[in-house]
Amino acid sequence: MNRDEALALLAGAELVVPPEEVAAAVDRVARAVATRLSGEFPVVLAIMGGAAVFCGQLLPKLTFPLEFGAIEVTRYGRGTTGRDIEWRLAPKDDVAGRTVLVVDDILDEGITLAAVRDKLLAQGASAVLSAVFADKDLGRDKPIRADFTGVTVPDRYVFGFGMDAYGLWRNLPAIYALKD
Repeated sequence: MNRDEALALLAGAELVVPPEEVAAAVDRVARAVATRLSGEFPVVLAIMGGAAVFCGQLLPKLTFPLEFGAIEVTRYGRGTTGRDIEWRLAPKDDVAGRTVLVVDDILDEGITLAAVRDKLLAQGASAVLSAVFADKDLGRDKPIRADFTGVTVPDRYVFGFGMDAYGLWRNLPAIYALKD
């Protein structure tokens, strides 16, 4: 995709969560995480690249000690449909006996986040909590629920605020949906 095609993609998209709602949601999640984890010394793991924007705004609002790391796992690559889980960067932090907070951009079908939880528990984490910026309303059960959620988005392909469309537009301060 070239620059003009990327601009056309955004121009044809629908705004679903404006920037001010995004900022309020980050603040709300930060307060909830702090309430739950401020007495602990958690490991926070961001799922890259989607969680980069959300985590970058969330972490400075958490004023308790924590360790930070990153993992990279995907089902989408640069496409818009899920496939097999691909571990690009497995958890390296010592999570044994620790509470782990996994931060991600979106809880779509829940397959990736459930796999991350299972891997961390297998590595000895005492608890695995998850904070997702967006939870996609699929209208059906998922294999995992987020402990902390910023916003709920419709069952459409969404992008912005860390989420991408064809590898583009993670940098937007709002969330958009591709036209149906």
